[in-house]
Amino acid sequence: MPPFVVQASRLHDSTAIEEVRAGRPHHNITRVEWWVSTMPCEGNTMTIDMKQGLDWQPPDSWHRIQTIDAHTGGEPLRVILSGYPELEGSTILERRRSAQKHHDALRTALMWEPRGHADMYGCLIVPPETESSDFGILFLHNEGYSTMCGHGIIAVTTVLLETGMLPVTGPETEVRIDTPAGLVVARGQVENGRVTRVTFTNVPSFVLLANQTVEVPGLGTVRYDVAFGGAFYAFVDAAEVGVTLGPESFQQLIDKGMAIKRAVMAAGGITHPFEQDLSFLYGTIFTGVPLSDGAGSRHVCVFAEGEVDRSPTGTGVSARAAIHRARNELEVGEGMVIESIIGSRFTVRVLEDTEFGPFPAVIPEVGGSASITGRHEFLIDPEDPLRDGFILR
Repeated sequence: MPPFVVQASRLHDSTAIEEVRAGRPHHNITRVEWWVSTMPCEGNTMTIDMKQGLDWQPPDSWHRIQTIDAHTGGEPLRVILSGYPELEGSTILERRRSAQKHHDALRTALMWEPRGHADMYGCLIVPPETESSDFGILFLHNEGYSTMCGHGIIAVTTVLLETGMLPVTGPETEVRIDTPAGLVVARGQVENGRVTRVTFTNVPSFVLLANQTVEVPGLGTVRYDVAFGGAFYAFVDAAEVGVTLGPESFQQLIDKGMAIKRAVMAAGGITHPFEQDLSFLYGTIFTGVPLSDGAGSRHVCVFAEGEVDRSPTGTGVSARAAIHRARNELEVGEGMVIESIIGSRFTVRVLEDTEFGPFPAVIPEVGGSASITGRHEFLIDPEDPLRDGFILR
C-alpha cells in the first residue's frame, strides 16, 4: 500500500506538529516520518504508516466483538460471530431471557449509535434447542429481542452458507433453525458458491383478532386486524389513516404506526396460545396497493421502538398470508408478492392449513435474497462514556 501523505498545513495544530516531529506521541500518532518539503508548497508533509494502523491491536481490557453484516431487501442484519458471553439456559427462550437480564448493554452497544443506528438489526447464533436443528438464533434490535425475523432468516442462511460456516450440501441446502417462536426450516439455493435465493417454511401463522376498532389520539377510530407470523402485528389499511407507503412518508409512518401500536397494546388481548414470552404486539403494518408492476401489494412495517423495516418483513408477510387465507382470498398452494417501502420484494404462499391451539392457521413459505455487506471488529473501550451506545429516534 503506498504511503498516505498529508500536508501538515492542513492539520491546523502547530503544537501537535512539533510534538510529533520531536518524537513525542500525540493523539495516538506514534509512528510517522517528517521532512521539510523541497517541493514548492507551503508547510511540511507527513507520511502515515498505514500498515501500522492495520496491525494495531487494542488494549487487552477492551471488549472485541466480530461480526459479518448483510442486508435482505435493504434491511440490515449484523451477525455476531464472537465476543458475546455464553448465555444461560437450555431453550431458546431461556437464553433470550438471559441476554435480556444479564447482557443487554452489548445489544445496545451493537445496535445503537455510534456502532449502529436507530434502525439497526442483529442476530446472535446460539446452540440449537433440538438435536435435529443446525443452530439456534436470537434477534436483536433497537428495543430488545424479537421472537422471529424473516429477513434475518434469509440473511443468516446466506451468510453461513456463503462463508462456509455451514457446508453446502447441494444446489438447494436445507438449514434448520431454532428460533424463539419455534423451528424454521430454510433452503438456500446455491450457484457457484453464491446463495441466490432463500426460502423458508415459517412457524404456524394465524389471525388473533379480526375487524377490530380502537381510538387513536390524532387519528380517531382506526380499524385493524391482529395476526401472528412469528410475532404479532396490527394490520391497518394505509389509505384509511391518510398515509402513503413511499419513502416520503417515512416519519409519518413512524408517528402513526407507534400511536396505533400503543393504542392496540392498551386495548389488550394480545395473547399467544402457548408462550407468555411471545404475548406482545411487535409492530404496526400499513397495507396498500403496489407501486410497481408484478407485486400484489405493498406494506410497511413499523416495529419495536419506531424502526421501519426496509424489507417486506418475513413475519409480516406470513401473517398477511394467514389473514388472506381466513378471508378466502388465498387458497392452499397460492401466494403473492409483497413489496416494501423501498420496493424490495418477498414472496409468500400458503403451504398448508393447520391448527395452532384454538386458532385455524397456515404454514407459510417466504422467499427472498440477501447480500453480505461487510466484516467488522467492534471495540468497546471500558473508559468510553458512551460505550453502551445511545439512540436518537
